[in-house]
Amino acid sequence: MKIKYIAAVLIGLAGLSLQQVKADNSTFFLTTSNIPGFVGPINMVQVSITTTTGSNQATVSFTSQTANVGGTNYIFMIGNGSAFDLNTSAAATTGTYAFTQPAGGGFASPSVVTPNVSGQVDGFGVFNNTNTMFNGFDHAVTSLSFILTKASGNWGLAANVLLANANGAFAAAHIFITQAPGALANGATFTGYAANGGSVNTPDGGTTVMLLGVALGALGVVRRYLTS
Repeated sequence: MKIKYIAAVLIGLAGLSLQQVKADNSTFFLTTSNIPGFVGPINMVQVSITTTTGSNQATVSFTSQTANVGGTNYIFMIGNGSAFDLNTSAAATTGTYAFTQPAGGGFASPSVVTPNVSGQVDGFGVFNNTNTMFNGFDHAVTSLSFILTKASGNWGLAANVLLANANGAFAAAHIFITQAPGALANGATFTGYAANGGSVNTPDGGTTVMLLGVALGALGVVRRYLTS
């Protein structure tokens, strides 16, 4: 009888220890772009974050999506400068990269040349973890994943890994848009950046400078009138 009770207690303890280790997942899309000549919003890239209770590591993946626009099927590939970018809620490093390229062929092997650098991502504000890939469309990928390691403490829930930057975005990517399923010979029809949302800072085409010039010119006329 005692063995039965001991076995039951051990099973219960094992169950509790298993319950303490839980995986948590957060998924969202990069839909807002500043890509010239391309309409939106469209789900361009899916971002997924997985954490485990009590761990300082999170698995992050960026996966290209496809969409039919104007009768043409496009795929949104990832690469080049600020290829994949995060604004993390705490200091963290990226590493252990894995890449997938499209079956269309012709692409060279991808690599990360500048990891984990704080910087401006074209129009979407400053991200504290930008990652640059080598060297253009011919090294672009359709998916990538990596380990994000927190410098101090544990991540907790997946939704807590990222924090919105000053523009209101917490993930971005450099996008090459080409015809699906993707081949180097097709070339990049469009290129630019996309984020999960937030405000996009776009140039005003010189309007501010023009208005300033008009104002200064008017001021000069007034000064000449007053001194005459």
